[in-house]
Amino acid sequence: MHRLDGRTPEDGTESALWRLPEGPSGAWPGLGVHRLDVRAPDGREATAALIVAPPATPRPAGRGYGFLVQLYSLLSARSWGMGDLGDLRELADWAGRAHGADFVQVNPLHAAVPGTPTDPSPYRPSSRRFPDPVHLRIEDIDEYAYAAPHHRAELDAVLADAAELREGVLRKGALIDRDAVWALKRRALELVRTVPLGPGRQAAYEDFLTRQGQPLADHATWCALAEQYGSAPHTWPEALRDPRSAATAHARVELADRIAFHSWLAWLTDQQLAAAARAARDAGMRVGIVHDLAVGVHPDGADAWARPDAYAAGMSVGAPPDAFNARGQDWGLPPWRPDALAASGYAPYRGLLQGLLRHAGALRIDHVMGLFRLWWVPAGHEPADGSYVRHDADAMLAVLVLEAHRAGAVVIGEDLGTVEPGVREALRRRGILGTSVLWFERDWAGDGLPLPPERWREDCVATATTHDLPSTAARLTGDHVTLRHRLGLLTRPLDQERAEDAADTAQWLARLAEPGPGGAGRPLDGEEAAIQAVYRYLLRTPALLTGLWLPDAVGDRRPQNLPGTWDQYPNWRLPVADAEGRPVTLEELAASPRARALLDTLRARTAPPDARPV
Repeated sequence: MHRLDGRTPEDGTESALWRLPEGPSGAWPGLGVHRLDVRAPDGREATAALIVAPPATPRPAGRGYGFLVQLYSLLSARSWGMGDLGDLRELADWAGRAHGADFVQVNPLHAAVPGTPTDPSPYRPSSRRFPDPVHLRIEDIDEYAYAAPHHRAELDAVLADAAELREGVLRKGALIDRDAVWALKRRALELVRTVPLGPGRQAAYEDFLTRQGQPLADHATWCALAEQYGSAPHTWPEALRDPRSAATAHARVELADRIAFHSWLAWLTDQQLAAAARAARDAGMRVGIVHDLAVGVHPDGADAWARPDAYAAGMSVGAPPDAFNARGQDWGLPPWRPDALAASGYAPYRGLLQGLLRHAGALRIDHVMGLFRLWWVPAGHEPADGSYVRHDADAMLAVLVLEAHRAGAVVIGEDLGTVEPGVREALRRRGILGTSVLWFERDWAGDGLPLPPERWREDCVATATTHDLPSTAARLTGDHVTLRHRLGLLTRPLDQERAEDAADTAQWLARLAEPGPGGAGRPLDGEEAAIQAVYRYLLRTPALLTGLWLPDAVGDRRPQNLPGTWDQYPNWRLPVADAEGRPVTLEELAASPRARALLDTLRARTAPPDARPV
């Protein structure tokens, strides 16, 4: 046996990570997480987890491009007021077949904490292991078509209400209302559930329950208890705060029907995720659906309730003070305890990855630096009072590589912002792609000018923006500065902010227009031409994957999330819209001449040499 990489770990500590010699056909014998029991001659005993993993995650099969989209924001003529898994399946099918796209990356589809209102952010979920049934396409459930006549009338009434909700968002300027969507879907699901499963469907459901085991039982129990007592376990009867108490065991019996309901919802959602993944593969996508893993979970959510031993009580994850936030940040997410993870053989982490990778062609990890260390903030203290706490990064990465290898999935790390030395190198050695955003790629060690395309890194997803940044149209026009001024978020005079932003944009436009690799070789005529030039530039870099922020295809100027705001801005509640702010459906986007022109450019520059135009 040999050391994983022949080096000491990044933090200088001892490591129990090893790899076996590769087999004759490229197989790795002994892959998995094993328990290593050791007894010394003097009688001392110790136990540790032995992680046997390949050296690196799978890589994309060649260079390609794909779409980045917040699924809730992409409504179709069939969705119920927010984008759903039927829309994801349709988007993947169209993007792959019509435009040669290799992936569709979506926001976290994790289960949310119910409330009034529900927190719309997909990055503060109740559970990261199980998806939210709000994403279900109700009409695609097999049993929907077989509802009894007296229930059909009720379902038709729900459909009419859903159409009104959808039209309110698309035509009347209403915001996406997740709670209203779920209220309608829940009404429909209660009716659909009255239809018995056929023998094959019943067997598939029971097989799902067996595979998911105790974690699903706990998740469904939390959902049932939240229906009865509210979504904050600290307000429940004390005995029910312990998932293994006698009172909770009694509640599982009393609430068996509701627990079965929520287990059924998890199965239905899993089926529709599988259908979207199949559609992506059948459409020729070489990567497929890219799922997103949030940094943590809500302290009152299902995951924290089910495994209280795995989370650090009285602590929250955040960020230390920096040039952008002098007070630091407190994200309100309890961190995993590194010692508890190690003692369990990383069982919660492994289970989480297995669930997310089940129907994923790739996995994006938000704030991937958290696999190395996280800023812990004690309850009741300011973020500046926190401290970094380290994970065993070698172990965390080995488990990630192992599960990605088993799933055949690419891994993408969101490594933007402050990254400590050695982290990007460690990720690269394990085959984990980074994230490179155009506006941040400058020669910081030299003249500070935009980085020429040939000097970008290869092992990354190159993109123009993210869900936390302005759209490309907003960046090019300076609309993002105007928006922040209107909301009182600027820390300097407006004229100074505008001047600096305009100078930054002018430097990029000059680079985009210059002759040679990555440049247009001519002045850029208007916003649409500039956006096309941005993506042509990205495709001139050696980046393995290029991500198109889907709202850029129609000139949307509104960010999906504006950090630093809560109720001042409708974060996570905006539909994809055109340059005038008019919502655009999936069908309208597919027919848009502006979108087609941009997508034709992307396809022409990423298609393999033997590809034939359609």
